Amino acid sequence: MSDEVVRLRGAGVRRGGSMLLRDVDWTVHDDERWVIIGPNGAGKTTLLQVVACQLFPSEGSAEILGSRLGETDVFELRPRIGLASASLADRVPPAEKVIDLVLTASYAIVGRWKEDYESSDVTRAVELLDALGCAHLIRRRFTTLSEGERKRVQIARAMMPDPELLLLDEPAAGLDLGGREDLLQRIAMLARDPLAPTMAMVTHHVEEVPEDFTHAMLLRRGSVLAAGAVSEVLTEPNLSKCFGLPLIVERHGSRWTARAVR
Repeated sequence: MSDEVVRLRGAGVRRGGSMLLRDVDWTVHDDERWVIIGPNGAGKTTLLQVVACQLFPSEGSAEILGSRLGETDVFELRPRIGLASASLADRVPPAEKVIDLVLTASYAIVGRWKEDYESSDVTRAVELLDALGCAHLIRRRFTTLSEGERKRVQIARAMMPDPELLLLDEPAAGLDLGGREDLLQRIAMLARDPLAPTMAMVTHHVEEVPEDFTHAMLLRRGSVLAAGAVSEVLTEPNLSKCFGLPLIVERHGSRWTARAVR
């Protein structure tokens, strides 16, 4: 039987007078690949921040990798979790090279300083970048990369500490069609690898659900509308309710499309 990696029970997050998440029950096992879908303001990124141990729930409980938030040292827990998020790009020093951005993930910092790295660390960083089609960028400054290149480098960085849990926050946002499809193919390859970490990915679009993702969650206004096997969750009634308009949902092989009813 697979192990539980994430266990949320009645989890809620309050900011000021607003509930960003409300009464979330969610269990993720180590052999699962999850996609979290919902409109803007649904609470997707907030949920990922809780799972990344960057935000504590105001209500309920959250157990991540067997440790309960509020009863464990999150500074020991966070290095076991890889997070690729657009917020990272805002914190990267202007002169930071791609190879250094990936290497510094070993220390959970941004900005190369006086840390010591083994040759094996450099080899791993280069191999991860190569697997994501970015080996030729190792000496480039991160700030000079295209949006698609940045997304792939961020995933390489998230994988650097050999995490047990990998979280991808809208990895295809801002990409053109070619960049999106290239990235989704690489994520799908990672999802197929039995040695890859447990994965959870946030997106607004069913078209961005990679192949070989096993489970889906729909969020609306901070609440879970549906969660379970992808084929059972990504239905026309569920998605129409989630986005607040009638939708036609179609599946083509392992990929999905959705459009409004005319």
